[in-house]
Amino acid sequence: MTLRVLVADDQELVRTGYATILSAQPDMDVVGEAGDGRSAVNMTRDLRPDVVVMDVRMPMLDGISATRKIAGPGVENPVKVLVVTTFELDEYVYEALRAGASGFLLKDAPPADLLNGIRVIAAGEALLAPAITRRLLGRFGERVRPSSPADNAIKALTPREVEVLQLVAEGMSNPEIADAMVVSRETVKTHVSRILAKLDLRDRVQAVVFAHRNGLVSETK
Repeated sequence: MTLRVLVADDQELVRTGYATILSAQPDMDVVGEAGDGRSAVNMTRDLRPDVVVMDVRMPMLDGISATRKIAGPGVENPVKVLVVTTFELDEYVYEALRAGASGFLLKDAPPADLLNGIRVIAAGEALLAPAITRRLLGRFGERVRPSSPADNAIKALTPREVEVLQLVAEGMSNPEIADAMVVSRETVKTHVSRILAKLDLRDRVQAVVFAHRNGLVSETK
């Protein structure tokens, strides 16, 4: 399967660089390039890419606002967004994820990380480094903490689901969890889906927050 990718960045050199890297992959196809947030939104709606690589600071409409329009709460048929920026500021990360982004990556990350990020997000997983997650919990944990009673919610999980949740909170992907637990990836995917449903959480990022806020993961890791 070929992943359709839209690149949104106000710097032409950056867009060209991304497009060159992505187009060289046998499983990726760059379907469009947008130089501002408004164009990114319109092109996403017209072209329906699988993943949008979105810069934060852009003219006309910033990347976070653009992300909210194509992937935010209430959006019909949302598109997955990987936010890429030069600014490693916690507020940007938090706002991007709240706007509906599936992951966050710095522009100085190596090309391999960008390619992996696109593939991870396209597969339905979230991309958020454990170190960034811990900082988010310290500054914004109260804002994104699930509203459901924690004790009752945790009791609804099976021991196996608790184990999976702990591994998700440690930043492990589904394949990594499958290897650690010696089960199939499909089994892990099923566990994650059930965990999100039982805890009434939107995505893996909220699951990570829930686990840390409720003492299921050691903060020293």
